[in-house]
Amino acid sequence: MTRRYWNINLEEMLEAGVHFGHGTRKWNPKMAPYISAKRKGIHITNLTRTARFLSEACDLVFDAASRGKQFLIVGTKNKATDSVARAATKARCHCVNKKWLGGMLTNWSTTETRLHKFRDLRMEQKTGRLNRLPKRDAAVVKRQLSRLQTYLGGIKYMAGLPDIVIIVDQHEEYTALRECITLGIPTISLIDTNCDPDLADISIPANDDAIASIRLILNKLVFAICEGHSSYIRNP
Repeated sequence: MTRRYWNINLEEMLEAGVHFGHGTRKWNPKMAPYISAKRKGIHITNLTRTARFLSEACDLVFDAASRGKQFLIVGTKNKATDSVARAATKARCHCVNKKWLGGMLTNWSTTETRLHKFRDLRMEQKTGRLNRLPKRDAAVVKRQLSRLQTYLGGIKYMAGLPDIVIIVDQHEEYTALRECITLGIPTISLIDTNCDPDLADISIPANDDAIASIRLILNKLVFAICEGHSSYIRNP
């Protein structure tokens, strides 16, 4: 994998609060190599290491995108949901930003069935067929469609398992991470000081509670994906 320059700036990360970890009592000892100091009862992440692993992650997604691979971004907590949706739209990839349904990947056949149902209902809505149903039946179908949009809207065009999954907050998305591990799907994970750095293929030590921190990390990955897509289009 070729190493590239991704303009990862330590000062920019400081401004975004990427270095702020959890309280010193709430930490995983495995994170010790990624922590540079303690300040006012919280751990401070070593941003030099953050920059190194973020750069490696950018190299990975660039290479994958340049070969036409598919990405899934997962981040369902309130502080991540908007950033995840925007990142997925900009990078033209899939996302789950509301709730991870257990078995979404490991029980892909069931997910596919739900997606087919979702597409069928969307088509009925577009063609006006729902308006011809009795009011009560139409209300039931619209509620079902709304629920499917909430949970599956970000993966409605996903035709198969993703090639790489990007995870925001290892603790929050542990079920998704375990499914990826079970299936052998490579993962890139934002990890705070209370996480296990050994679980993901590339772990990026960073503040996973601050919107600015999450957005900065995702923006760097999205830029690399977009650059990879451009390379793929030029050299399919």
